[in-house]
Amino acid sequence: MPQKPNIKKIVLAYSGGLDTSVILRWLQETYDAEVVTFTADLGQEGELEPAKAKAEALGVKEIHIEDLREEFVADYVFPMFRANAIYEGVYLLGTSIARPLIAKRQIEIAKLTGADAVSHGATGKGNDQVRFELGYYALDPDIHVIAPWREWELDSRARLIDYAERHRIPIARDKKGEPPYSTDANLLHISYEGKALEDPWVPPEEAMFTRSVAPEAAPDKPTVITIEFAKGDAVAIDGERLSPAKLLARLNALGGANGIGRVDLVENRFVGMKSRGVYETPGGTVLFHAHRAIESLTLDGAAMHLKDELMPRYAELIYNGFWFSPEREMLQAAIDKSQEHVLGTVRLKLYKGSVTVAGRQSPASLYSQEHVTFEEDSVYDQADATGFIKLNALRLRLLKMRRN
Repeated sequence: MPQKPNIKKIVLAYSGGLDTSVILRWLQETYDAEVVTFTADLGQEGELEPAKAKAEALGVKEIHIEDLREEFVADYVFPMFRANAIYEGVYLLGTSIARPLIAKRQIEIAKLTGADAVSHGATGKGNDQVRFELGYYALDPDIHVIAPWREWELDSRARLIDYAERHRIPIARDKKGEPPYSTDANLLHISYEGKALEDPWVPPEEAMFTRSVAPEAAPDKPTVITIEFAKGDAVAIDGERLSPAKLLARLNALGGANGIGRVDLVENRFVGMKSRGVYETPGGTVLFHAHRAIESLTLDGAAMHLKDELMPRYAELIYNGFWFSPEREMLQAAIDKSQEHVLGTVRLKLYKGSVTVAGRQSPASLYSQEHVTFEEDSVYDQADATGFIKLNALRLRLLKMRRN
């Protein structure tokens, strides 16, 4: 076994949950180093004070808890939504997009505190280990990274719980008194993995969900809202201008109350295996449909189609952890250029799990009723279509002639 490096201070991305609480004690014992905890408030709700108390109980002297909600939405979520990024057809990348911000701030705290290492709680089977560490190395090529799940012998949830009980580390319990699902929460979404969800045939229990009512239990009357956009970003709901984080929080409440945003997905992880996860993304789902609607009115057709071609590559870069890569930044520049005239208002109907576009308008609209009307007009000569069709058909006619 290789000799452990001489580490003096470690910055741990700390949630206060089972995994990172065990990791905190394990780091103290294994590396005999001071551990600094960093907890990012990304809108996960209800985890911050317990995390601080647990860190204090475990002897941590430097505890960093920072409200990053506005930065998270403005600088990470909104740029991603300008791209309409969606992974494998349904996943709005709620976990993926949070990792680069946590990694960035973790490296900044390491420099601030003089730490020579950083650590995270991601397992050796998942995507998050890649996302965190690609972020670390992109921002500090010489940083030492400690990934406990790739080093220790606590290779199962049962062993983790046993370790926590032996070290008197409090374990969260669900409504049935059992350890909860493995979750990741932020202002964009919450995910659930593990327990019965590991069998993709078993449906999730209704009691598991925390951010949305079941669609069949949603109100029988639709909720109608308007969302205003400027340069591709949502800026107001029902005429009220809101900060990015407050706007997304409002959409979460509206979407969740109407049973919107649940996804049950078997996805392809970057490390090669398939995994099953259940996600709740109520506000993000509403925002996604609204943004597509305002783009349909304001984006040039060829630009929109090119953007749609780029999207899967962009989404894959975020999913795989390449937020700080030059190719992601290149794509972002192209996407942001396309959003210069994406402004206006979208009206939406939220009803029992569905989002329906009920109207859109924009001062930068490219929609010309004068051109598209079925009634008499003076701006479009329908006879022009004859030459257009013949030119486009020319190569098809020549191909057919050759076959004959």
